[in-house]
Amino acid sequence: PMLLPDGFVLGAILSREDPRDAFVSNRYDSLAALPAGARVGTSSLRRAAQIRGRFPALTVLPLRGNVNTRLAKLDGGAYDAIVLAAAGLKRLGLVERIRQVLPPSDSLPAAGQGALGIEILAGRDDLQAWLAPLNDAATQAQVQAERAVSRALGGSCRVPLAAYCEPRPGGGLMLRARVASLDGSRMLEAGAQGDGDSADEAEALGRRVSADLIGQGALALLAQDLGGA
Repeated sequence: PMLLPDGFVLGAILSREDPRDAFVSNRYDSLAALPAGARVGTSSLRRAAQIRGRFPALTVLPLRGNVNTRLAKLDGGAYDAIVLAAAGLKRLGLVERIRQVLPPSDSLPAAGQGALGIEILAGRDDLQAWLAPLNDAATQAQVQAERAVSRALGGSCRVPLAAYCEPRPGGGLMLRARVASLDGSRMLEAGAQGDGDSADEAEALGRRVSADLIGQGALALLAQDLGGA
């Protein structure tokens, strides 16, 4: 969750696996190769909105279950293609199922996608010390910037929100975020760069980008799609 319950902290964030989305199909090489009306499965409102925005002729359908269940539904003919997290497929040794890794420009990842966090009780200095060697400082800064955007916009699995931070050549961070209507007809985007990559600088970068999106009307757009929630 973007807001941890009182008394809990993230003790470590491990080095990030591939944060991008992956296109999986037994017949087609890419989203662009799918014919009009083709059935694309995804469990993510973020992915669904971005697919609908770029390829309105496709039919985007909900897809539930663990990774193997989702692949079995594809193999059984329920879908022409599905979109999953590349990280999950790679960690499960299923990289051969990936037909295309979607560039962030086409499908911006979710906040924290591909990163594993370890949640612990606050005040457990002994646990914090044990976990310290597992923490990846670069991933931590990137994820912190992304989570700052998600917190500001009420990000959850029920919100079509993307936030992706990556290192800048020569140092610093670059953060991009995107909010979409569920049907993909409206897309708000914001981005900013920071010269540093400390925790404070990453948090500030996330606040800058979220403020930009809010200024564009992101909160109203999200509330409209969620029925005012």
